[in-house]
Amino acid sequence: MLRMKRTPSPDKPRAPHPPRPPRPPRPRAVQSHEVRIIGGQYKRSKLQVADKPGLRPTPDRVRETLFNWLGQDLSGWRCLDAFAGTGALGFEAASRGAAQVLLIEQDAALVAQLKRVQEQLTATAVQVLRGDGVAAMRHACAGSLELIFLDPPFDSTLFESAVQAAAPALAVTGFVYLEAPRRWLDAELHGLGLQLHRHLRAGMVHAHLLRRIDVVADSAG
Repeated sequence: MLRMKRTPSPDKPRAPHPPRPPRPPRPRAVQSHEVRIIGGQYKRSKLQVADKPGLRPTPDRVRETLFNWLGQDLSGWRCLDAFAGTGALGFEAASRGAAQVLLIEQDAALVAQLKRVQEQLTATAVQVLRGDGVAAMRHACAGSLELIFLDPPFDSTLFESAVQAAAPALAVTGFVYLEAPRRWLDAELHGLGLQLHRHLRAGMVHAHLLRRIDVVADSAG
């Protein structure tokens, strides 16, 4: 007896899989929310770092290099930090004997935090003001500051106006510290009356120590 072959039945369409629910976002790695003063009278004192967009304390390695460039003793220096943030640069200067350190910050919460640190350290040389750092430099007396810190938020457009405002306020033998996301060219600096004295790159940070052009020319002559 002959057996008839069965004709295979057409495959039934499979029901579509239900969409997978989206994965929950991974928690961000916990980052340090404090930095330490690395030298001088207030060495090892902690400075709190608020969780705010754009707030980026100068890395320890860069601060250490900067104060090696400047020398560890800033006795008698008058300093201004135009974008104080955590105050790490200004408090480092006060820790090394600066006579006056003016910290300028626009954010009210950061200003309150800076004042708390100033009181905790009994840092009598430090004054904290809420305001516009560029405007503060423009109102400073010509040639009145031995050291100016410029560390604006990296995504801001304040760099050129800040450097331009700093140059007239700088003492003849003074320094401007500029922290930026790129290296500034000599041609840019010369147009503002400044010249590169030292430079360091650390990751995304370009650290510049600047001097007045007339001082560099005199020393070269």
